[in-house]
Amino acid sequence: MSGARLIETSSGAAQDLAEVEEASVADELASPTPRCTDAPARFQAPAFIPRPFLLNGHLQTIAGNLLSRANSLPPPVPVLVEVSPASGSQIASSVLCECHWHPQAGRATRPTVVLVHGLEGSSESQYVVGNANKLWRAGANVVRMNMRNCGDTERLSPTLYHSGLSCDVGAVLRHFIARERLESVALVGYSMGGNLVLKLAGELGANAPTQLHSVVAVSPAIDLGPSADALHRPANRLYERRFLRRMVRRFRLKASLFPRAFDAQRIVGVRSLRQYDERITALYSGFASADDYYFRASAARSLDRIAVPTLVLHALDDPFVPITPQTRAALDENPFITLLQSAHGGHCAFLARADRTTEDDGYWAESTLLRFLLAHS
Repeated sequence: MSGARLIETSSGAAQDLAEVEEASVADELASPTPRCTDAPARFQAPAFIPRPFLLNGHLQTIAGNLLSRANSLPPPVPVLVEVSPASGSQIASSVLCECHWHPQAGRATRPTVVLVHGLEGSSESQYVVGNANKLWRAGANVVRMNMRNCGDTERLSPTLYHSGLSCDVGAVLRHFIARERLESVALVGYSMGGNLVLKLAGELGANAPTQLHSVVAVSPAIDLGPSADALHRPANRLYERRFLRRMVRRFRLKASLFPRAFDAQRIVGVRSLRQYDERITALYSGFASADDYYFRASAARSLDRIAVPTLVLHALDDPFVPITPQTRAALDENPFITLLQSAHGGHCAFLARADRTTEDDGYWAESTLLRFLLAHS
């Protein structure tokens, strides 16, 4: 982090996945009053029609990642939220949230949206910025959350980040509800962030705080094992190499910052995401193996307990994040969840034709989730 920005700090009570059972997450965030158990009406949205010449999942994915986005947000208020307390000789873990608040008068009654990025992303990821601009113009407060170590915050945590740390999202949710006395909060996650928000919603179940009005997951990696294997297919090696380069670079930085905690030599020879999770994630995050990590960290096994209005957007041509038939059945069977699955859209892209007459920029997922959030605010 650079510049002379004021960074506020706060204390939370979340802990690492390896140190805490899911029940404790639910206990900490449990609503003092029972949540309504009536399932909402299924959400309807216009069908996704891809932009001309972007009918291929790879083209959608690459174009969605490379296209620049206009940003007219006001300067953010950076806030550090402690997500894991200090213990023994280990420092606390904190995450950086870039906050955009409307004036104090009326702030609490406006909808507030917490945006969670994907693997090796940050609060500056193009889809986070794109959503934040739409939400801000619609009158919402916006919190762009960085996962542990992301957004140049490696020094703020002695641990790694991974797909099971739903407790970090819970700590951020709890902190801002209490601090700003918020009445309506939504969680939006992309890819890995989508897994995190769905996992948290499932862990909370019917005990979710009444202020949590909705959850949205775009291209969520909720079947972690199949996704890791899909990423290693020859057609997807470009994506895997890109992820691995960043993950290896970040791990080496962590090892230089915390040499007593991490062995930089363990990264030598890692050639796939599964190998990384076997050698690094499992060892340093308290899992027995990569398969144990994929099972325990996947939101797929808690979808049946989600009890807040939830929207899941997924493209059948997503190159490396599939939804298994079992998970699809769990999504369909939960009346609180609306699954919108399109033939095209790639991974976290969903680029449709823009329509300037209606000020539609063609980012279908962003426009769709905005309508969903406003309908449940």
